[in-house]
Amino acid sequence: MASSEGFLTDGQRELLKIASQNAENLSSSPKSPSSLLSDHHVKAPAGGKAQTAGIAVRHVRRSHSGKYVRVKKDGAGGKGTWGKLLDTDVISHLDRNDPNYDSGEEPYQLVGSTVTDPLDEFKKAVVSVIEEYFSNGDVELAASDLRELGSSEYYPYFIKRLVSMAMDRHDKEKEMASVLLSALYADVISPAQIRDGFFMLLESADDLAVDILDAVDILALFLARAVVDDILPPAFLARARKALPESSKGVQVIQTAEKSYLSAPHHAELVERRWGGSTHITVEEVKKKIADLLREYVDSGDTLEACRCIRELGVSFFHHEVVKRALVLAMEIRSAEPLMLKLLKEAAEEGLVSSSQMVKGFSRLAESLDDLALDIPSAKALFQSLVPKAISEGWLDASLTKPSAEDGEIQVEDEKVRKYKKEAVTIIHEYFLSDDIPELIRSLEDLGAPEYNPVFLKKLITLAMDRKNREKEMASVLLSALHIEIFSTEDIVNGFVMLLESAEDTALDILDASNELALFLARAVIDDVLAPLNLEEIGSRLPEKCSGSETVRMARSLIAARHAGERLLRCWGGGTGWAVEDAKDKIMKLLEEYESGGVVSEACQCIRDLGMPFFNHEVVKKALIMAMEKKNDRMLDLLQECFSEGLITINQMTKGFTRIKDGLDDLALDIPNAKEKFSFYVEHAQSKGWLLPSFDSLAADV
Repeated sequence: MASSEGFLTDGQRELLKIASQNAENLSSSPKSPSSLLSDHHVKAPAGGKAQTAGIAVRHVRRSHSGKYVRVKKDGAGGKGTWGKLLDTDVISHLDRNDPNYDSGEEPYQLVGSTVTDPLDEFKKAVVSVIEEYFSNGDVELAASDLRELGSSEYYPYFIKRLVSMAMDRHDKEKEMASVLLSALYADVISPAQIRDGFFMLLESADDLAVDILDAVDILALFLARAVVDDILPPAFLARARKALPESSKGVQVIQTAEKSYLSAPHHAELVERRWGGSTHITVEEVKKKIADLLREYVDSGDTLEACRCIRELGVSFFHHEVVKRALVLAMEIRSAEPLMLKLLKEAAEEGLVSSSQMVKGFSRLAESLDDLALDIPSAKALFQSLVPKAISEGWLDASLTKPSAEDGEIQVEDEKVRKYKKEAVTIIHEYFLSDDIPELIRSLEDLGAPEYNPVFLKKLITLAMDRKNREKEMASVLLSALHIEIFSTEDIVNGFVMLLESAEDTALDILDASNELALFLARAVIDDVLAPLNLEEIGSRLPEKCSGSETVRMARSLIAARHAGERLLRCWGGGTGWAVEDAKDKIMKLLEEYESGGVVSEACQCIRDLGMPFFNHEVVKKALIMAMEKKNDRMLDLLQECFSEGLITINQMTKGFTRIKDGLDDLALDIPNAKEKFSFYVEHAQSKGWLLPSFDSLAADV
């Protein structure tokens, strides 16, 4: 049946009609085939052969049915052809039961995933680090955990989180936060990151005030503490104020820090002790807790509870105090003796109190029996009965009955030495009461025993360590005066060697003896009582692995720390008669008087009258700053005179120049040409021999 449509069956015509309608619906596609279908209908002449004239041979393809059809440009054929090479319109169905089924042919499904922000992850992680630190107080562990987190660029957020969490807690956590920041400064967190962290806190002060009632005052105290601890420069406050809106809480924080804390007399000591000072338990607190738990044990008789309380103290190295006090209590309250012996036996069998601690406790009591006999006349007889009983029951080592080397030393000790020690103790006690250095020096000279000067030094520091910071500061100041007046450097060295040789015995009575000895040793170097080389001499005279050698290494670390001079001068809370801040004020006044036309000799006398040779580096620092500000080099004449007279030593001179060098960037904000002027002063000082050779490397960095 020939027709205009060619040889198409009714079914084929119907399919063609449907395809045309679908093509029109897809006309919006740039590759829609509707136009092709309308322009090039497939036609067949009546002769039964498909006409191909006018059509390129490559666009004609023979189908499987033997018919010639026009091929589309993009490769798709008509009915009966294979279609495109990659025909995406073909819907394929995969049969998982097909032996040739390949799971890789399954269409991919896009699964939604939350994009995590590294900062958010860091903020979450530091919360657990801070919480753990607040619970255990381990600074080293906190520093290690922070390093393991990586992302050092986010450390300012750690500072913000640490302080904001501490602000909403007790004073203990506030003090711990300040201690941690000082420990992390420079070693883990850079000074710039410290500044950024505190600026973020100031920016968020308005938000913090919503949740924390006295946020302004607490944050101001954190800010002041950071300045006192030398982790923030004072210039930070002025810079931050300029960058904050005038009406913000952050500006109020800065004003409170400046007016209420940093400008107050003795502000350094006040700020450091506002939250209770040290985070560590003191000797006095431990002794009180031991006495309380033993009294409760006498009342209750519960041995297990008493052992639990001893264990919770967490001072296994101080258990000899438990032994000593338990024995004294057994002597004072005769009915309590069976209970005390039962407790000590139980503690020894559990391993709670070690054999060495048990022996030390008995030994300490044996040494104090003479004094104890004044209150308990039968003390010696009671002690003699307790020792065999403890040894027979197996909880006291029999070595206690053997005379120790120390006992032998005491027995053969010269009567003159005993008398000297007794007199020295009396002189030291009087000094702690009067603070009269000239009177003490006269008393020592009256004794007429300069060969025992090292013994006096040992007694002085040992007695001071068992007292408050006031007496420790007085002992350090006295050492400086004695070194100038009657003690030689050899006396000082020998005295410290004697102290360090008996460091382990000292630790029996003084819980933190090693750290305090290190502070005394480092302070002696800062005060020019000892030279740094003397530390090497002291260390060489001690066994390598003893407690004393470790104390010397600790002292070296303290001296090498940033701002060591100022920190160590404040280690006991400042001066005795008047604080370091007062000294700074007096130094400034005498320099101003000299600059306005004063006489060099008068200025030198005023410096001498200050009586703080260990603090003369402050004179150097203030004189150089004033010379820069006033553009008057007259201050160099004063420094030359002080150096020539030996009033300011080369060590103090070098320290003063070093302090200027450390704060040169901040100084340049107020004195634009500070660096140039300082370079000139350094050259002048080196030409005059004021500075140590070690300063050359420091000056090269300027």
